[in-house]
Amino acid sequence: MKAQSDIQLAPLMLALRLFAMRAGGAACLAVALLAAGLATWAWLLPQRAALQQELARPLPSASALVEAPPPPTANENLSLFYATLGEKRHAEQQVKTLFDLAGKAGLALNQGEYKFGYDKASTVTTYQIVLPVKGSYRNIWQFALEALAAVPFAALDEVSFRRDTIADPVVEARLRITLYLKEAP
Repeated sequence: MKAQSDIQLAPLMLALRLFAMRAGGAACLAVALLAAGLATWAWLLPQRAALQQELARPLPSASALVEAPPPPTANENLSLFYATLGEKRHAEQQVKTLFDLAGKAGLALNQGEYKFGYDKASTVTTYQIVLPVKGSYRNIWQFALEALAAVPFAALDEVSFRRDTIADPVVEARLRITLYLKEAP
């Protein structure tokens, strides 16, 4: 059976070789590209029909959709702001948290500068902390991000870097962090 199919295939192969030799390389390439295009079109046609059926499906009714909650009012935002503030009486504990995080990040932190402030309009107390740290650039940023995550009522106001030489792996940085505090209820 195999020999008979080879005999029938041989004249077809001979005809293809003769056509290729007469037509030249450019014509053969054009025929090959045409065949590839037709095969791709035949493959994509069923997928396109399935996509059209999917797009023709009706949209869900408005009652089936989940409604977004209304945006908070100004008073709700203000009360959320005051609820997020830290308590003034625990400011030293927050400084201890910052020192612990600096130690975990592998930074050298000897002492900081601290200054209380008060905004009469908002009745918010600010506690500004300036921390001079030494360590790798990556560890300093790791510390800053972990500090903001650990103390949600803190803001990183300023970061400045200093290095003695370009090749020096140790960076000196100065971070200014402000804690926003309220009086204890």
